[in-house]
Amino acid sequence: MSNPTGDEPYEPDFAQDHEPGPADDDTQDEPRTPREADMAVIEAGSRTLRAQVSAPSPEDDVPGRPADPAVDRELRAVEEELLGRWPETKLDPSLDRIAALMDILGEPQRAYPSIHITGTNGKTSTARMIERLLLAFELRTGRYTSPHVQSVTERISLDGTPIAAERFIEIYRDITPYVTMVDESRPHRLSFFEVLTGMAFAAFADAPVDVAVVEVGMGGSWDATNVVDGQVAVVTPISLDHTERLGPTPGDIAVEKAGIIKPDATVVLAQQPADAAKVLLKHAAQTDATVVREGEDFGVVHRELGVGGQLLTLRGLAGEYEQIFLPLHGEHQARNAAVALTAVEAFFGIGRMHLRTLDADTVRQAFASVTSPGRMEVVRRSPTVVLDAAHNPGGAQVTAAAVSEVFGFTHLVGVVGPSSDKDVRGLLEAFEPVFAEVVVTRNSTARAMDVDDLAALAVEVFGEDRVQVEPRLDDALEAAITLAEDEGEYAGAGVLVTGSVITVGEARLLLGRK
Repeated sequence: MSNPTGDEPYEPDFAQDHEPGPADDDTQDEPRTPREADMAVIEAGSRTLRAQVSAPSPEDDVPGRPADPAVDRELRAVEEELLGRWPETKLDPSLDRIAALMDILGEPQRAYPSIHITGTNGKTSTARMIERLLLAFELRTGRYTSPHVQSVTERISLDGTPIAAERFIEIYRDITPYVTMVDESRPHRLSFFEVLTGMAFAAFADAPVDVAVVEVGMGGSWDATNVVDGQVAVVTPISLDHTERLGPTPGDIAVEKAGIIKPDATVVLAQQPADAAKVLLKHAAQTDATVVREGEDFGVVHRELGVGGQLLTLRGLAGEYEQIFLPLHGEHQARNAAVALTAVEAFFGIGRMHLRTLDADTVRQAFASVTSPGRMEVVRRSPTVVLDAAHNPGGAQVTAAAVSEVFGFTHLVGVVGPSSDKDVRGLLEAFEPVFAEVVVTRNSTARAMDVDDLAALAVEVFGEDRVQVEPRLDDALEAAITLAEDEGEYAGAGVLVTGSVITVGEARLLLGRK
């Protein structure tokens, strides 16, 4: 619910964590469960942790809870109804339910062209860059991404801004009768992700948008978003994640992801492992799609570090774009920028119908406005605290490289809270060379890895002397900041919070980023 370093479907597992009941009410005196108490702390934030927190920028577009208590209660009620459905990590290889919902809604996903994005890592950041470019060229956009960092309403954006809680509730209530009709006609009800997908496509048609930027939830062929016919299909780097569902090798995973490539589309391929590239190219040939490849048809010509980001020269399909400031960190984000630029060129027909570059000043303006919350995001100073949602070994490797390049910490403390269904050993091993110490913890969801099991694994990777265990995330953040502070003000110490989009989102709330 997605991550220069990776995007991880959010499975709240509501039925295991919290019995369905009335929406929260401030007047209720009933005792809270332990998880409810934890969430109350997280949503309120911590005065201690907020000290030295960086002020959110005007472009910080992660919505908090609604200020109006009545709206907040209604949004919580909608969230409870959604979370009572199949979680989005439960993959059923069928488009029958979502296709039935689209049919009864009048095929809203066909009311606008789409740019469809799959891959393992970098999908959300790339989607946000594509959106900013399209907006700069004065197109109305709809963006559908997952998972969310803090609020479910983040997943559906219009013109670069997450829809308001009131609008989210309204869309949900509008389509609920049709969702019920599909539920009653199928062996299984629509899933959490399928209903949200239907909401997004309906919202985009109602706006109406000129173009939708749609991120796959998991895989491709059987993902609920694959009812769109993307005239541009983007495949960000493929690596190992969700192997139990998608396959044990990049080539196997690519078979599923290739399913978003439609006849006569333009396929924008980031650099891929050889076996994945072979699968994707074969599928593109079978569908008469046009392929453009990073390193051959487009790419990063030059990059240098800048204050608050990096300065790039990008090569697109018809020429170079110089002096592009990207306010995101890491080589991987530069490569995401090249992919995003090429996707927008392809959308405008560059490389097929004509060979002219996009207006360079407009491109510069667009990239300068890009944000990607929870992705190499600095949220505190003295010591510096960085949030990054890396949750698989591939994502961790690029995050480790980026944090070393950008910050030059002499003593980096990791706070790691992964989900139990991930390659946690691979994640820890990727971070081992850059973490002086690691504080292992968990987020508030049932998917979080057991802290004792995580600690045992961390000791194997880091050694006992470098591992500290804090079962509560707020305590883990306090402990990591204290360890960094103990190094002294001028020692170059910092903290990196990572392991899961969920962990990063909860840390963001604890640090007062609302």
